Amino acid sequence: MINVNGKEIETDPQGYLANLDDWTEEVATVLSEQDQLVLGEKHWQVINWIRNYYAENGTAPNLRLLAKLLPADLGEEFGDKQYLFDLFPYGPAKQACRYAGMPKPTGCV
Repeated sequence: MINVNGKEIETDPQGYLANLDDWTEEVATVLSEQDQLVLGEKHWQVINWIRNYYAENGTAPNLRLLAKLLPADLGEEFGDKQYLFDLFPYGPAKQACRYAGMPKPTGCV
């Protein structure tokens, strides 16, 4: 459970939203603050890309998919897994999906 602007938002034990419709940018910010991570422009690009991917595909992308697909939309540096780990040190797919309000990705995360 997290508190965002006085509203209680339910999460699972790993911190993923119980209800994907509860997501807001403020929710993402609160989740990132729990990890002592300040979200910058590059983080938001990935978060918003993941939200769009989920809307189109109905699944959260794993790390392999992120590294394969992000460069075409966001720039070549996003294809470098180390670059993604620099942005999301607890695991680019898992951490970014959590901030994006998506379920935990399956497979290679």
